[in-house]
Amino acid sequence: MGNKRVMLPASEVDLTAVKYEPEVIKAPHLTGLALKLFVRLVEAPLIGSLILSSLKKQNQMVEMLQNTVIPETPMFKPEFPPQEPETGVVVLEEDGRPEDRVKEALNCLPHYDPATCWTGDSISSFRYWTIRDYAHAYRSGIATPSMVAERIISVMEEFSNKKPPTPLLISFDAEGLRKQAAASTQRFEEGNPLSILDGIFMAIKDDIDCYPHPSKGATTWMHEVRPVKKDAVCVSRLRSCGVIFVGKANMHELGLGTTGNNSNYGTTRNPHSLERYTGGSSSGPAAIVASGLCSAALGTDGGGSIRIPSSLCGVVGLKSTYGRTDMKGSLCESGTVEIIGPIASTVEDVMLVYAAILGSSPAEKICLKPSSPCLPNLAAQESSNALGSLRLGKYTEWFNDVFSTDISNKCEDVLNMLSERHGCKMIEIVIPELREMRTAHIVSIGSESLCSMTPDCEDGKNVELTYDTRTNLALFRSFTASDYVAAQCLRRRIMYYHMEIFRKVDVIVTPTTGMTAPVIPPSALKFGETNMQVTGNLMRFIIAPNLLGLPAISVPVGYDKQGLPIGLQLIGRPWAEASILRLAAAVEFAFQELCASPKKRPASFYDTLKV
Repeated sequence: MGNKRVMLPASEVDLTAVKYEPEVIKAPHLTGLALKLFVRLVEAPLIGSLILSSLKKQNQMVEMLQNTVIPETPMFKPEFPPQEPETGVVVLEEDGRPEDRVKEALNCLPHYDPATCWTGDSISSFRYWTIRDYAHAYRSGIATPSMVAERIISVMEEFSNKKPPTPLLISFDAEGLRKQAAASTQRFEEGNPLSILDGIFMAIKDDIDCYPHPSKGATTWMHEVRPVKKDAVCVSRLRSCGVIFVGKANMHELGLGTTGNNSNYGTTRNPHSLERYTGGSSSGPAAIVASGLCSAALGTDGGGSIRIPSSLCGVVGLKSTYGRTDMKGSLCESGTVEIIGPIASTVEDVMLVYAAILGSSPAEKICLKPSSPCLPNLAAQESSNALGSLRLGKYTEWFNDVFSTDISNKCEDVLNMLSERHGCKMIEIVIPELREMRTAHIVSIGSESLCSMTPDCEDGKNVELTYDTRTNLALFRSFTASDYVAAQCLRRRIMYYHMEIFRKVDVIVTPTTGMTAPVIPPSALKFGETNMQVTGNLMRFIIAPNLLGLPAISVPVGYDKQGLPIGLQLIGRPWAEASILRLAAAVEFAFQELCASPKKRPASFYDTLKV
């Protein structure tokens, strides 16, 4: 076979011989004028292809995609074998009304006692106001949606005057917000709220349609070629529950970045440390929840874009199984790795929002044959038994491959408590071909992103994109059709390994990110930044759920020595959202027990209830 490398079929790979290889990414770190010059070079016809070819060879991409015989057939989108039903769950009616699903979700939550949530001790120690807190405030007359709206408007005016600009929202309409809040306030006055989500303020990532706001994808021009005529399906479902939309949240342009850097509108700052990134690409949604302005937000996740910023900002982010939510009305609705999902400050709030937005598209119901959506019945005694039976898979060498041991230690502490308190069993696992998985993912998401962008780029819009986006698109253009097919062959191999792992375990546990929030270089604010070492650290653990379509959730488990949030990631079997939500709720409780004061008030925090 000459220089060709021939892979054994995945079913014949000896897992006992697998050696963990730490990730090494070879690429320059560029900001400012150096990045601007680099983009000019990589976009040049001859020298650009030479530079990209060299970078791909240094990172062994050419070896994997062109010089390797992969015996598996391609898998162009996730394909799941039949799954065992989950225990201790409540089955939701996928085709029913969102309001009814939210009511079922509310019944799954532990009893809410206002006396314990609104006592002096509870209010003096920091905690985020939950959706049920807002609902109680509205029903008891402590506050009204209109009062909260005015406080949010005041904060947005404050943000609009910040220098340098640090916008949480790209699109904001104060009068529109007042009108929504007044309608909700009237419903409460009449005693007819639509659901527990009525009067709850949410931000929508700028790549999801929320009429009448434009969807720019954080570009300067996307709204010109793609006008918004109605809500995305998920937004429509939330609107029917009475949710109030504050506007379109900032993001990394087109979702093609992990930091949240945006030189078009300004880079959103991490509420816990304003000189640091939020993580991306759902930077605005995570920051607006972490800052207390909204109970929840919607993000999209094609490469950790919900989980990374949730982890870095100390909130909860859910990526459901591929196809579980209808993507119609988003900029990434035709991709095979993306989902729309909720970000909130607590697991219970994520459950309520998830119940409202879930529901596969008609096409996905045919081709994916999804299991019925379920939620864990956290209010039932059987929930504890279901939790104790969970088997947790941990690839220790991978788990410990983090920038700071603070991350792995905090995650380990919570897992040990789960084992001690609930009897969760820890099982050592091995995940082969992690490097191949990373390559298959970047080729898949890159090729799909480029495909959707090509017509506009051919019309000259390419030069209006940020420099780091143009760098990514230049790399994506260098992928060939055979590269894409090879990546899909790798996708089938990686799916085989994971389905074999899920014969032995129920959930795979990892840190969410390999580092906490990175510092924003001042030189990156004007022209952007490309730093593949940071990207590698942020994406180390998050790729499998995107490439394979698996459900995953990030839950806060503590802080590093600098006071920056750390997240634990739980990856579940296909369609097993209930299992990871049940475990996430237990993780949240374990974190509270480990720390006398588990939650730290972010440096940038706004109390919209002002109690």
